Amino acid sequence: MKILIAEDNQVSLRMLEKNLKDWGFNAYKASDGKKAWDLMQKHKIRIAIMDWLMPGLNGIDLCKKIRKNLNDRYTYIILLTSKDNTEDVIEGLMAGADDYIIKPFNPLELKARLQTGRRIIRLETELLLTHRRLHTL
Repeated sequence: MKILIAEDNQVSLRMLEKNLKDWGFNAYKASDGKKAWDLMQKHKIRIAIMDWLMPGLNGIDLCKKIRKNLNDRYTYIILLTSKDNTEDVIEGLMAGADDYIIKPFNPLELKARLQTGRRIIRLETELLLTHRRLHTL
């Protein structure tokens, strides 16, 4: 499964990429929000891990843009950020994120949350396939 990593810190980006590769995911990397948006559209990525603070287009604005424009498929979004106030968590979720993880993070927690995202994407895919079959009948 394809996963976008939108992170401007190169150390965090490399660490996330290594973890995703070890867990069997295909990682697409972006160091700013604009490049992340371009990758989302080009590769039809279904799961995104994104930092809040990025140049060009921040994680909150990117969440909103994904929710507004990519309606043909669901994208599971995890905000991975050092912003740890309750108000920040609420703002991130209200912007369209499905999950919120505070840095520094436990890699096993991220893996578990990615598995949740994968289950949701699979359920949506099965639902749409069943809907098409019913429509044909």
